[in-house]
Amino acid sequence: MFKSVGRHVCAFDLEWVPDPTSGRRVYGLPATLSDAEVFEVMWAKAGATAEKPRPHLKTALCRVVAVSAVVREQQTNGEINLRLTTLPRQPDRPMDEGELISTFLGYLGQHHPQLVGFNSQTADLPTLLQRGLVAGIAAVDFCRRADKGWGSDYFSRHGDAHIDLKSVLSGWGIATPTLHELAAAMGIPGQVGLEPHDVVNWWVDGNLRSIVEQNQYDALSTYLVWLRTARFAGFFSAEQYLEEEERVREVVGDRITEGDRHLTAYLNQWNSFTSQSAPVIPLATTAEAVEQAA
Repeated sequence: MFKSVGRHVCAFDLEWVPDPTSGRRVYGLPATLSDAEVFEVMWAKAGATAEKPRPHLKTALCRVVAVSAVVREQQTNGEINLRLTTLPRQPDRPMDEGELISTFLGYLGQHHPQLVGFNSQTADLPTLLQRGLVAGIAAVDFCRRADKGWGSDYFSRHGDAHIDLKSVLSGWGIATPTLHELAAAMGIPGQVGLEPHDVVNWWVDGNLRSIVEQNQYDALSTYLVWLRTARFAGFFSAEQYLEEEERVREVVGDRITEGDRHLTAYLNQWNSFTSQSAPVIPLATTAEAVEQAA
């Protein structure tokens, strides 16, 4: 379990797709091949089968197309500010990958928030690093190692600068839940809608907006899972936890009012899960039941 909750927290999620430029370079493919044809070669090289036609590609061969984060800032007077932020800023206009990564890592390097992700230690963070190298950017402040403390050292596996919820809560193995499964079991939206999202199809179809929307859903779910975990570890009282959840609802509601109608589906699913929740059994009643059973 993590040891602290920072005054500045950034719970984030990435979305990435196969990068045809990297595919052509790595596999020596001609420029005459379409991106879709390059994708097929990349999947074939990664061991595609009839049962699994789109296996996971190595992260160095994937282009980052979106990053969303829920940012929580506690001011010196105790006031809490919460916001949902996304790159690209315009959901219908792709952002240069180098600029996207440089902007996000630049923010982390400048403000040093406590970084929170799900499978971020083995997936999201390595993807940012590898694709930052591919793009030829510099992230000097982000890469600077701390002499002591966890405040700015995102590369330490023994501090709280970067919290990977998957690592903290489950690790790896056949019983490991996905973010969707873990969140949904908690009454938090994971997959919004009936069909699993397909980022690659959306990207090929030029549907960046759907990718950005899913990215925001995942960032919100990551934050809410972190919030529940922090409550479990004793960093928030029951009353404080409810206040923190209400802040998330307010942020989502404000964004809907501002025009982000897709977040209505997220809020509706969250409300639906909440209405289905079983009543909490008082601790005294539970203790009495255990004593009687013994």
